[in-house]
Amino acid sequence: MAMNYNAKDEVDGGPPCPPGGTAKTRRPDNTAFKQQRLPAWQPILTAGTVLPTFFIIGLIFIPIGIGIFVTSNNIREIEIDYTGTDPSSPCYKCLSPNVTPCICTINFTLDQSFEGNVFMYYGLSNFYQNHRRYVKSRDDGQLNGDPSALLNPSKECEPYRRNEDKPIAPCGAIANSMFNDTLELFQVGNASDLMPITLKKKGIAWWTDKNVKFRNPPGTDPLEERFKGTTKPVNWVKPVYMLDSDEDNNGFINEDFIVWMRTAALPTFRKLYRLIERKNDLHPTLPAGRYYLNITYNYPVHSFDGRKRMILSTISWMGGKNPFLGIAYITIGSISFLLGVVLLVINHKYRNSSNTADITI
Repeated sequence: MAMNYNAKDEVDGGPPCPPGGTAKTRRPDNTAFKQQRLPAWQPILTAGTVLPTFFIIGLIFIPIGIGIFVTSNNIREIEIDYTGTDPSSPCYKCLSPNVTPCICTINFTLDQSFEGNVFMYYGLSNFYQNHRRYVKSRDDGQLNGDPSALLNPSKECEPYRRNEDKPIAPCGAIANSMFNDTLELFQVGNASDLMPITLKKKGIAWWTDKNVKFRNPPGTDPLEERFKGTTKPVNWVKPVYMLDSDEDNNGFINEDFIVWMRTAALPTFRKLYRLIERKNDLHPTLPAGRYYLNITYNYPVHSFDGRKRMILSTISWMGGKNPFLGIAYITIGSISFLLGVVLLVINHKYRNSSNTADITI
């Protein structure tokens, strides 16, 4: 039987249903959201509202930027490049693969005292920890102490998954390339005697990493037994359970290892190496004077044109030295204030100042 069709059926979503049937319609529900009846607000940009906004942003951002910039400049920091590519560098001899292990000493002078706690970093340049395959080359289950993952690492760790038919612990390219230079700091006394600076190796990793993300295999046996059946990464000298003599800083919970495993976003980066704590409020942590940096040079970087450096730095309430944030605030505040002045001049020149609040920009 033929069925009549008209435009109303199209609007309603189809022909009427047969007697006794259920109506089928594609009409949206009669709600404020689906029928687009929600209340809306649209700002009217007038000179009376726009000009004060520009001036307020400028007056707020410029003082904040100046404060951050001055605070950043007050942070003491010194960088010592010890790559050794310059023939005059004491570490130049360490570029030869025949000198193993190689120890070199660099002397430097602090012109100003370092107050408060001092942080020692190691820095690397031209090292791309942000490469996709490099970042994925790890097994978080293994690093969390899962016994099954310990003996059967993830395939993401290839080609650093197994060695000599034994699973590698920790597996992956990140762990295999762990930084392993040793840095020691000495102060030169009045009689030219060397006084070692105490470098604290605990407290350099994030608390969540140390206590949540990284755990040793469970059990009460010695670490060597808990890591039984595994082998060390290819480029490591010692297995993971011999990284430190302190049980609380050994194995997967070694803080040097944890800091290295937190990959950097940029090819030039620094990572926290040691802490130098202030012991006496009456004396600076590192007085001005001469110092020796003793380096056990193990980590090769010249094959990829990289550079290595040691950084000593104090901190403030905003963290380490970083002038960019202060410059950014000052720049944005200055641009906003300048735009406000320009628009104010244009408004007074071409408009009736008595009707400023009614003029739409």
